[in-house]
Amino acid sequence: MKFNLKILVIISFIIFSCNAQNAKDVKTIEAKDFAEKIAETPNAQILDVRTPEEFSGSHLDNAININWLGNSFVTDVEKIDKTKPVFVYCKSGGRSQNAVNKLEELGFKNIYQLQGGILKWDAAGLSKPSDKVSGMSVQEYNKLVNSDKKVLINFYAEWCAPCKKMAPYLAKMQKEENENVVIIRLDADKNKTLMDALKISELPTLFVHEKGAIKWKHSGYISEEDLRKQIQ
Repeated sequence: MKFNLKILVIISFIIFSCNAQNAKDVKTIEAKDFAEKIAETPNAQILDVRTPEEFSGSHLDNAININWLGNSFVTDVEKIDKTKPVFVYCKSGGRSQNAVNKLEELGFKNIYQLQGGILKWDAAGLSKPSDKVSGMSVQEYNKLVNSDKKVLINFYAEWCAPCKKMAPYLAKMQKEENENVVIIRLDADKNKTLMDALKISELPTLFVHEKGAIKWKHSGYISEEDLRKQIQ
């Protein structure tokens, strides 16, 4: 009996040791914590999984771009050191979560994901300030929403799944409600100046303006029925 107990203890210790060696540390953290963790990590491996077009617009310092939507993601990430921490981000968190899941499958042990992506990074004031206007200016936007009609603004992105789901009924509403409401869709990736000025940190985001003033704001998916209630 004692001999068997010793064997069981030894086996348990071996299993525990193996699990400890293979344990994965995956954390999704807020923007400021993400920035601090990068700063305290020597030669941090920072992975931007957005498209090359998004990456060329702006990106975190020292980040490398491996497009999650591309055809060579797995091949390219295999070049990254799996034994060292890797910091992963995208625009709002959807693609980075998929990338993190794949990195886990590939054997990466220490992964940090930026919660809410670059949108939350910008909203936290961590991006470098820029005087360059990207897309529509704030002045142009203010003129656009200063109308006798209600104005519904929809900030969206081509890669955003909820945005794609809402697009058909928004197009229908543009035709059906045009006598009383002006409905305008603005590509978030092409209007960074407005995204920063309006502190938009999630997509889709919608605003209802009356004579220029914001009367209603919503972030995330909303049904056609619920949206119609806001413009009646």
